[in-house]
Amino acid sequence: MLPLDDIRVLDLTVARAGPTAVRQLADWGAEVIRVEPPAAHDELAGARHGSDFQNLHRNKRSLSLDLKAPAAREVFDALVRRADVVVENWRPPVKQRLGVDYERLRAINPRLVYGSISGFGQDGPYAERGGVDQIAQGLGGLMSITGLEGQGPVRVGVPIADLSAGLYLAIGVLVALHERERTGEGRWVRTSLLESMVAMLDFQAARWTIDGEVPPQAGNHHPTGIPMGCFPTRDGHVNIAGSNGRLWRGFCRAIGAPEWVDDERFVTPGLRSRNRAVLNDAIAERLAARTTAEWVAIMTEHGVPVGPVNTIEETFADPQVQHLGLVQPVEHDALGQLGLIRNAVTMQRRAAGGDRDVLDGTATVREASPEQGEHTDAILTEAGFGPERIAELRAAGVV
Repeated sequence: MLPLDDIRVLDLTVARAGPTAVRQLADWGAEVIRVEPPAAHDELAGARHGSDFQNLHRNKRSLSLDLKAPAAREVFDALVRRADVVVENWRPPVKQRLGVDYERLRAINPRLVYGSISGFGQDGPYAERGGVDQIAQGLGGLMSITGLEGQGPVRVGVPIADLSAGLYLAIGVLVALHERERTGEGRWVRTSLLESMVAMLDFQAARWTIDGEVPPQAGNHHPTGIPMGCFPTRDGHVNIAGSNGRLWRGFCRAIGAPEWVDDERFVTPGLRSRNRAVLNDAIAERLAARTTAEWVAIMTEHGVPVGPVNTIEETFADPQVQHLGLVQPVEHDALGQLGLIRNAVTMQRRAAGGDRDVLDGTATVREASPEQGEHTDAILTEAGFGPERIAELRAAGVV
């Protein structure tokens, strides 16, 4: 049993932000029905067996349905009556045009939780613009604080606006489902790439809204904690965090400069920030004398947070990553065994009457991404459609 295995989700999402939200629900056991256009209109046909699609759409079933066809409303409304959640990330006008907007669906099922991700919000001057991750990174300010000092704007190496919007929406959907247990009514849960991006600025945003300070680029060093950053070693790079208190004292001993603790330039965090260039240069000179592995061992011995800067390949070879079992195998009928990244959250509890904790009920990678329309007949049958009506819908190109 999984925590959300009593929840049914209709997935109308495209691109990445919406599927990221739905993937969270699917991993925790929700029955997800991915509503996709019939094969003749499937724009993802060439990419369906690619790693990106397989990563985004595991643990789902696929229903082929042309939402533009008039007869599709009969099918979709039948699914809505049985659903707990609908998730979409189209531009705001699209859902009204297709008749799958919140107000219409709420009239069919008042308990429905309806989740929406847009580029910039459901209303306002940018509401009808298409949203793209990199546009949100730039508009939301992230690119102005990413990269080396004076380098100019730099995008983050993952679609951080898409991913954060998906995670924020999943949280909102779960909150609305919890509230529904008390009220009996659903909600329209909304976020956007822009809102999630500004929220993810976190303390950098607070530096402006509270302190009136415009944060600059700080490169690979922490913008406020000194020393905390990435430094070259004899054979690579190392990240070290020794910015205050015992960590600062342990860092000075580890690097072989205990006198820095009492150096008038470095005795307080404020002074270390003011003299960051001098301090970082001195640190870099000392760290260049040893290998990354040597510094990891030395800093760890002194209780200073430290770690190598890995390539992706090195990350998955790391013993801690392997110990955590972050890659889970799943069988795909056409592609064979695939390695997918599991959900980042696990849960455990003490087994009833037992003396050990077990990981039952935690999120899992159970099934590979479905083929287009793979479960259409089964889903329609469950929704009450007989064989003759299903055949008619097929003949009309609706499914």
